[in-house]
Amino acid sequence: MKITSSTTMELKKLVSLFLLVLCFAACQKEEKNQIIIIQGEAQGSTYAVKYISSSELVSKKAIDSLLLAFDESLSTYRPDSKISKINDGDSTIVVDDFFVKTVEVSSRIYKETDGLFDPTIGVLVNAYGFGPKKQKIDLNSAKIDSLLQYVGFDKVRLNENRTISKKFPQTYFDFNAIAQGYSVDVVVDFLKSKGIENGIVEIGGEIVAFGKNTIENKNWVIGIDDPTQSPEERTLIAKIKLENLGMATSGNYRKVKTDSLTGEKFVHIINPKTGLSQQSKVLSATVLSKKCIDADGYATAFMVMDLQQTQDFLKDRNDLYVLLIYTDEQNTILQFKTPNFEKLVVD
Repeated sequence: MKITSSTTMELKKLVSLFLLVLCFAACQKEEKNQIIIIQGEAQGSTYAVKYISSSELVSKKAIDSLLLAFDESLSTYRPDSKISKINDGDSTIVVDDFFVKTVEVSSRIYKETDGLFDPTIGVLVNAYGFGPKKQKIDLNSAKIDSLLQYVGFDKVRLNENRTISKKFPQTYFDFNAIAQGYSVDVVVDFLKSKGIENGIVEIGGEIVAFGKNTIENKNWVIGIDDPTQSPEERTLIAKIKLENLGMATSGNYRKVKTDSLTGEKFVHIINPKTGLSQQSKVLSATVLSKKCIDADGYATAFMVMDLQQTQDFLKDRNDLYVLLIYTDEQNTILQFKTPNFEKLVVD
């Protein structure tokens, strides 16, 4: 073959085109390997959304709008929310899918835990000063007993027309022990609807990790805080790998109110059967499940149960991965881990 200047030019063009194609392919590959991060504020706390994609598939505005709609349904801190209007006695309110799902899951966990998880505990939450108004009333055994008559998830009903009936007008819904976990599920479902397959969503400490960290070709790894540390510290008691699991933690170690007159301390976990602010040797319960709404609800229930009750409950519940931090009679801090939780721990 005779090489002419024309042939040389054609070869140069071909090589240039080939290099351009390689560069384009490399750039495309690089675009796919980026973590997109969205951060903001919600539910009196913060949120962080991380997902792997070649481009921005969801915006902060979309996430904020979704969480706002969620709060307009279930936040007791919004006087204009559906739950606040129902708590105020409006029986004509037609609830949305967020509310329906929360009622359905709450009802299931209420029955499974023999009433130790009960979102109608709100009247007592408010009485202890842990509600939206932060006003503690003068409590004694007689007053607690009078409030307990309004507590009981079997005293409320979701009607076919999506209105809510209450046996007592004073019954007060408080889904804060389960709603935040559910809000994480809601955001994850939204991301998946946009074609996102790998990511992490965290709202106020409740987390769902789905898919994998495909950039580093490994599972997402989450750290669990030491519940005995001060708020200024950040010590981890464990690191775990997560794939398509939600994680929620409940604890008695920070949300404590002190009576200004007696000095008596009240933790925010309240036993719905006794009406008493729960004193327990269990410092925290971390629960993982396929859905964060379940993890959140069970984490609260395990703070009400004593240690043995929780261990017995978990014997036939391989769907729940649990870490309990507790103290023994000598006040030594110990850990209980279910076997499936142990398998998630990384060095």
